[in-house]
Amino acid sequence: MTIRKAKIKDINDIKQLLSQVLKIHADLRPDIFKNNSIKYTNEELKEILADENRPIFVAVDDRDEVLGYAFCVLKRQPFSTMMYDFKTLYIDDLCVDENARGQHIGKALFDYVTEFAKKQGCYDITLNVWENNNAARKFYESMGMFVKETQMEIILE
Repeated sequence: MTIRKAKIKDINDIKQLLSQVLKIHADLRPDIFKNNSIKYTNEELKEILADENRPIFVAVDDRDEVLGYAFCVLKRQPFSTMMYDFKTLYIDDLCVDENARGQHIGKALFDYVTEFAKKQGCYDITLNVWENNNAARKFYESMGMFVKETQMEIILE
């Protein structure tokens, strides 16, 4: 397995994995997520691939087929007189193909992203996990992550 920056030729494989993630989210929150929809169009993915501040890393097998991905966003914290100025790497999405899980691909992607963030001078890595996505939460905790803040909601009907 190799981890590299995603290329335009990877778009169809990435979209297949995005649909797997969408299904998980739609099962957890059908009131928010539309099942059988798509997060990004081909054009949007091409724009992301061209943006140095939004790298996508893919884990590929020896045939160069995508096994998993990590969508990342390099961010600076908004200026505030009460907070330090620092750079963050935000993991927007991390997915391993459901047929390739259990092979430590997620850990390899996370470790790769961590090293990338260090080289970019980031202070931290952040991400969001939907409530009741226990497998994802357990995975990220096993990578050393912890809750930084909690977002709460009330649904108005």
